[in-house]
Amino acid sequence: MHELYLWPFADAVRAGVGSVMCSYNKVRGAWACENEWTTNYLLKNELGFQGFVMSDWGAQKTTVGSALAGMDMAMPGDAGTAPYRAHWGGALTEAVLRGEVPEWRLDDMVVRIMAAYFKVNPSVNIPTDQPEINFSAWSKAAVGPLHPAANESYAVVNEFVDVQNATGIPHGKLIREIGAKSVVLLKNNKTLPLRKPKSLAVIGEDAHDNPAGPNACAERACVRGTLAMGYGSGTAEFPYLISPYTALKARAEADGTQLVNISSNWDLTAAKAAAASADVALVFALAHAGENFITIDGNAGDRNNLTLWNGGDELIKAVASVNPNTVVILHTPGPVIIEYAKRHPNITAILWAGLPGQESGNSLADVLYGDVNPQGRSPFTWGKSLQDYGAQLDFTVPDPRNPRQSFDEGVFIDYRHFQQEGIEASYEFGHGLSYTTFEYSDLKVTVNKDAAGRGYGPMSGTTGPAPTYGAVDKSVEANLPPEGFPRISPYVYPWLNSSGLAVSAGTGASMYENLPQARNGSAQPLLPAGGGNGGNPGLWEVLYTVSVVIKNSGEVSGTEIPQLVSFPLCLCFAPAILPLFRWLPMRVTEIWP
Repeated sequence: MHELYLWPFADAVRAGVGSVMCSYNKVRGAWACENEWTTNYLLKNELGFQGFVMSDWGAQKTTVGSALAGMDMAMPGDAGTAPYRAHWGGALTEAVLRGEVPEWRLDDMVVRIMAAYFKVNPSVNIPTDQPEINFSAWSKAAVGPLHPAANESYAVVNEFVDVQNATGIPHGKLIREIGAKSVVLLKNNKTLPLRKPKSLAVIGEDAHDNPAGPNACAERACVRGTLAMGYGSGTAEFPYLISPYTALKARAEADGTQLVNISSNWDLTAAKAAAASADVALVFALAHAGENFITIDGNAGDRNNLTLWNGGDELIKAVASVNPNTVVILHTPGPVIIEYAKRHPNITAILWAGLPGQESGNSLADVLYGDVNPQGRSPFTWGKSLQDYGAQLDFTVPDPRNPRQSFDEGVFIDYRHFQQEGIEASYEFGHGLSYTTFEYSDLKVTVNKDAAGRGYGPMSGTTGPAPTYGAVDKSVEANLPPEGFPRISPYVYPWLNSSGLAVSAGTGASMYENLPQARNGSAQPLLPAGGGNGGNPGLWEVLYTVSVVIKNSGEVSGTEIPQLVSFPLCLCFAPAILPLFRWLPMRVTEIWP
């Protein structure tokens, strides 16, 4: 947990993030949204997180358990038991009135939520300064319900505000730049960059537009046309999408290049005929992934394997069989098995373009033609086979809605796993070629004696007791809705439904619910690993500064991405700083100048 998985959260907390979402899965047998160890102990105590923890939609399972374990905000739609049909709302009010959830814990929830609110809106005067909402995530129409769940109060919900230039930098220009600089050149036998070829073949469905438009498939849940975004509830509508074929056609027309294109993955005869007559054949292939409430061709969110979709592998092999200058372009969310392409003599270049967004084609053309020197580095390892990766998908789970898997690999994931097992990869983590060459010289490692001399010091002392802001009126009458208040279904309200206070079943069950320390609001000892935002301040001290002189020794202007690889140095340093150097391999960016 500490060497591998906790660091992104430590980074976020240190940067001042206001909220963290608890997920759907269980951790060590406890649901993430009622897991006291990950939320209270690690996040809020050890990392010093001052914001609020919110549930993912449908991830909250209990009333008291989630409250005691550190969850602060519930997302709507988590259906609980009758009569509230929600785990919080009136059910949480009952739990507080019965003493099952301490008043200080309720205050803590509110303070954390409002502290985060004022952190990003320090001058807001609630409620008079609330900005008007000018768009709806639930409708593309101008007029619709202000509150879609209730389907009432119709008004203008979408003003279609153009924000493409709101920051002063056109979004499209920035997206194009990011897309080009993210391309990873995996292989290149002097085919790239292109220099006004006489003829060019563009082959594969992934190079072309979706005939029905870039937003034709709801939440991008299809594989028609070029792939520029994953699928699921986190997607956005494309204002436009420049396909690779569109951008390459424009370049070909400007250069006087004869261009032929094949938009089908399945007509291998046509693909081979087009490729055979071209100086260079660009063949496109994809693999898709997204959120698992959507299933595409048997893939429920995650991919079932590491092959290319829609016959992509067969298409690549067919094109390479007839063209000695075959360039493979991949749009995938992660690694695929391409060892055959690496070793194929006719495949002279391979590019991984990821999921580049609306300027996809322009970004790619900038790299293919050398306007932008490739500088991306692979963020994962490309194995030669599915088995190279160790842990496999389990298709034999008795209850697919409640799977259980033990991850016994420890810290040995991705490149660590490959190194630990002595497995040769097709392309290593961090791999990426360039059109130019760079010379490194004058490497220096400077010790920050002030920091190194202090060493790692555990925190000591205690917190203050949990504060309580005012007293809760625990009378039933004070917690009933105002007389005549019109409830709107399916909204969740904080009031009791009756004067009976008999809905104890609505609290649910949790492994922490009966622990007396979960309700203990007295002063608590500070954790030795804590003491600041992001954890112990000693973890963030700069111990070394590494510098190097880098010179472009080639003929192409370009950017170099230096990479510092570090191995555990525990045996080389005094015991006082051993805890810090256990984590050093994941913190190399912190000691760069």
